[in-house]
Amino acid sequence: MSYLLGIDIGTSGTKTLVCDDRGRVKATATAEHDHSAPKPGWSEQDPRQWWSATCKATKAVLRKAGLRSAQVTAIGLSGQMHGSVFVGGSTAPLRPAILWNDQRTGAQCAEIEKKAGGRRKLINMVGNPALTGFTAPKVLWVRKHEPRVYERTRHLLLPKDYIRLCMTGEYATEVGDASGTLLLDVKRRAWNRKLISLLKIDPDWLPRCYESHEVSGALTKQAAKAMGLQAGTPVVGGSGDQPAGAVGNGIVRRGIVSATLGTSGVVFAHADEPTYDPKGRVHTMCAAVAGKWCVFGCMLSAGGSFQWFRNHMASQEVAEAKRRGRDPYELLIRQAQGAEPGCEGLFFLPYLTGERCPHADPDARGGWIGLTARHGRSEIIRSLLEGVTYGMGDALQIMDEMGIAIRTVRLSGGGARSRFWRQLQADVYGRAVATINAEEGPAYGVAILAGVGTGVWSSVPQACSAAIRETERLRPDRRRAARYRAGHVRYQKLYTALKGEFEAIAGL
Repeated sequence: MSYLLGIDIGTSGTKTLVCDDRGRVKATATAEHDHSAPKPGWSEQDPRQWWSATCKATKAVLRKAGLRSAQVTAIGLSGQMHGSVFVGGSTAPLRPAILWNDQRTGAQCAEIEKKAGGRRKLINMVGNPALTGFTAPKVLWVRKHEPRVYERTRHLLLPKDYIRLCMTGEYATEVGDASGTLLLDVKRRAWNRKLISLLKIDPDWLPRCYESHEVSGALTKQAAKAMGLQAGTPVVGGSGDQPAGAVGNGIVRRGIVSATLGTSGVVFAHADEPTYDPKGRVHTMCAAVAGKWCVFGCMLSAGGSFQWFRNHMASQEVAEAKRRGRDPYELLIRQAQGAEPGCEGLFFLPYLTGERCPHADPDARGGWIGLTARHGRSEIIRSLLEGVTYGMGDALQIMDEMGIAIRTVRLSGGGARSRFWRQLQADVYGRAVATINAEEGPAYGVAILAGVGTGVWSSVPQACSAAIRETERLRPDRRRAARYRAGHVRYQKLYTALKGEFEAIAGL
């Protein structure tokens, strides 16, 4: 039996996964890496840590699975989207990578839209508006603020594609991740030479673009030794974490939508044709299925809001969980269950790192609105979970407006591990939600892509049909759903009322 290796370069760590040629997961492993915020709103990482973590996690997953290097027959790559890795004449990065949640490029976004002839024209060119997290604005920021780095740059790579370079020596990417650079013609699935010229970016910096299942290179002897694998093992294009996670969740046909609550929160829908939101609130990108597209909305601090609360306001629960061998999130959610739905008018705005969907606003700020003396810790925690879920519901509403079919919402990420939060999502979305037998996300998705690229399966949909099935379905409670519909309307009004104040506060 042959085995497939999936590698996902995340924000907090690199995850590896091995599955067999029937899609059954054999083992997983994770190696963490650091994150830095040199200034408020900035977010960076050293790409060399990604490579070190990749080697460490690959060796660990092989050891856990009890596999020999020769048994791994193909590799798929996934990673955090939009990050910019500036590479010169050698493979060493010239500066830390600027990440997806970095907010420094507001002025550059305005510059890009102006040079494109306005937001609508830009969306027509590349499928999306200019957002601070995307790659192209970061290029313009480096050109203005770090000219020496810019002058030495010869290649521009996304996070997973830097790891591909370390593994294969090839400068390559694929259409899913490239869609998030703001430099790809999403409809044509090729670099947009007109916009690249308008922005005066050297087109030679951009790597060759593959479809997600296509083989993009093979492991070099040096990389194989570092990873504990066999030289010559093929590496497929893979995809960014969102299109790859969609494959891992089986979101490869119309009507099935996923809601993934990780650090960010993503609502993702498959599309047979490129479909655009004229307001640019959700993204249209190339899917990891050849010749298909996807629409998704990304809120920046979804599970990240809950993690922030755990890290800064839950020291007692963390200590108790450690003492009892429990997950601190379980203890916090148990407290949330003690509050009534709607928390008697207490709302949490989850804009801790600005926002992207539905508000492309780097100045947006988080907080609780409606606190009274009656509110306690249970309401504080439950309102946080409700606020994050309302934010996810915003993206579903936009997709409804666009006429995108939504028959089933499949849940994944941290928000899918708690039955309480799963039911809360069903109630807020007003739709049935489901979980599936595969919970490994992007790493699993790119392992499937590796199998398709090397002939294990004939296509991505065929692979997903063979390997993925629903395991639980929850329907909304009518009374709670009605209460949350009213609460969601009030939640949406709060951002509108506070937008001007957010801008003023950010100026401080």
